[in-house]
Formats: sequence, C-alpha cells, structure tokens
Amino acid sequence: MKQAQTLSCALSLLFAALTGFSTAARAEITIGISLSQTGPSASLGIPQKNSLPYWPETIGGEKVRLVVLDDASDPTAATKNARRFVSEEKVDIILGSSSVAPSIAMSEVAAEGKTVQIAFSPIELPKGKGEWTFRIAQPVGLMATAIVQRMREDKVKTVGFIGFADAYGETWLKEFQLRAEAAGIQVVGVERYARSDTSVMGQAIKLIAARPQAVFIAGAGTAAALPQTTLRERGFTGPVYQTHGAATKDLIRVGGKAVEGAVLPAGPVLVAEQLDRGNPVKAPALDYVTRYEKQFGPDSRTQFGAHAYDAQLVLKRIVPAALKRAKPGTPEFRQALKDALETERDIVISHGVLNYSPTDHYGFDQRGFALVRVANGKWNVLK
Repeated sequence: MKQAQTLSCALSLLFAALTGFSTAARAEITIGISLSQTGPSASLGIPQKNSLPYWPETIGGEKVRLVVLDDASDPTAATKNARRFVSEEKVDIILGSSSVAPSIAMSEVAAEGKTVQIAFSPIELPKGKGEWTFRIAQPVGLMATAIVQRMREDKVKTVGFIGFADAYGETWLKEFQLRAEAAGIQVVGVERYARSDTSVMGQAIKLIAARPQAVFIAGAGTAAALPQTTLRERGFTGPVYQTHGAATKDLIRVGGKAVEGAVLPAGPVLVAEQLDRGNPVKAPALDYVTRYEKQFGPDSRTQFGAHAYDAQLVLKRIVPAALKRAKPGTPEFRQALKDALETERDIVISHGVLNYSPTDHYGFDQRGFALVRVANGKWNVLK
C-alpha cells in the first residue's frame, strides 16, 4: 500500500512538472469581490454587481473566476469576506467594498495576506497601512479642490458644513476645511448626521442660524438629499454643494425640486455624452453607459456601478505584465500585480486616467471628474 501511495505521489508530481502546474500555481485568475448588495450602501453595491456581467471570461489569456459576496454594508462582514478570499479561496486580488467603512476593514486583511485590494470607495488609511490597497474611486482631495474652486468662482465667502458622522464625512470635513481656509472661505458651522437618520431638522436650524452664504453637504446616495430638502423647507435659499457620493439619480428622485441647482463633482461616466470629443475617457465611459442602459433602461447609469466595470479595464493592463513574471495562485503573482499597478502608465477607465505609483495609490488627475449642476432634473456639465 505504501509503495502504491508513493508511486501515485510521484506520478502526480511528474504530471505537474510536465504540464507546468502545481497546487501552488494554477492557470486561473481568482478574484474576490465584496459588495454592499444590502444594507445602507445597497444603492452603491447593486449597480456594481449589475456591472460584473460586462467582464470578459479571460484576461491575458487566462480564465477569470469571480467569487462575489455580500457584506451588507457592514465592516465586520466585509472583514469576514476578505478573510475567506485570502484563506479559503486563495484569490489573486480583492475588489471592494462599495463604501468607506467596509473597504477600510478589508484593507487590513489585504495587507496581512499581501494581496492587492482595489477599493471602490475613496478610503484614507494611516501611513504605512495602505501598501496593498489601491483605489478606483477619486480621492476626496481632488474632488474637494474642484468644489472649493467653484465656490470661489461663485464668490462664496462663508459656508456651513453638514456631513455623515462616519469616516466618509470626517474625511470630507478635513479635506474641505483645509482647502476652504486656504481659499479665504470661512466655515461658520459644522453639523453631522447618521446615514440612517430620518430627520436633520435640528442640524439645519443651527446651520441657518450661523447665516452662511452657502452650505456644503458631505453625504452619499439617497441620504445626501435629506439635509438639502430640510434646508429648503426651513427657508434657506443660498447655493448648496454636494460631494461625488451624491451623484446618483436617487438624489434627484428623492430630493425633487429641493435639489435643483445643487453643484457637485462627479465621475465623468455620469455625463459621458457631454464630454469633449478629444477626452480619452469618453470612449470607455460611453461603452459602459451603452451596455448598462441597454439592460437597465435610460438614465439608469451610476458612477458607482462603473467602478466595477473599470476594475476589469485595470486588470486588462496589469495582468499581462504580471503573467510575464509568475503564475496565478502564487505569492509571486500577487506581488507582480502590485508592481504592475505601480508602474503601468495612463490606464484609461470610464472615470479618468490612472497613473498609480508606489507613493500614490489613487492615480487620478484633473481628468478624473466633471463638475455638474442639477438642472430640470438632469445633470449638466459646468464649463
């Protein structure tokens, strides 16, 4: 019996050597994707899941296997998903999550497992903690700069702030205050609210009492409409600015006339048809919009769903480079993917043109946003 087992083992090793495979190296790229398909961030996660069918079956000549899990918008669940990806599924790369808190939770697992994570949200991590995490959503700093520049053009001198009482809101407050003060714009009031709140009446009353010329709202999804509708109900008539997290049709659907005139930076894919002909982003943006709206109907696009589409565009660039160095399923391949991300240049996606580096895991420049205004229930690019 022992001789038979030894012979069987020898034959298995011989087969592996002849075919170029082993248990540590497979000819299949496994990708773990954790999305907020339920919970408060479902409006972000659902269109991302809807966009996965637009992925190719192979990348760089290798078959692609997607392992898609729901984290219910919960950081604990996202951590559990990420651990399953790394420990059980032995993934080559991790994607997600849909919102900030779950994405931050996943980054810790990515670092521990030395597995690249491409986050679909603009997360900020402590220095030395984000070596394996890249973002495919625009950095808050880039979008905050765009908003402050527009406020200066609109001659805003004083502004009130209301944002989510979480990592998203706090990151925006920090980045916005820094740029506003540098531009001579005074923040005269700061209020916070929870994503699940059904009323912000108290916060709105305090902001109005501070007598700001304008109000800036750091919210996302449908919850971004609540402060603006409340401010209008209480008689505030000044300009209102929002973040790119609010750039969804749900904002317009829920806010109605109250959100007319809102100004915000958005991913270029949201206004693909309005982009200049020479803009390199226009082609992939229109490709995504055409596919998505053919399936889900006119005006169904979201910039969040496009993050899932953009991920495969990034992989199409980095996987061939990584395959020159190692086989999928190995630590060497995971390292090669990271190296390729940091060295490949001008990766064009529907949201901009990426140039990651060892010190910049966002990679975006000014081509990564379009400044828009809500007018007659539609997004209109501001020139």
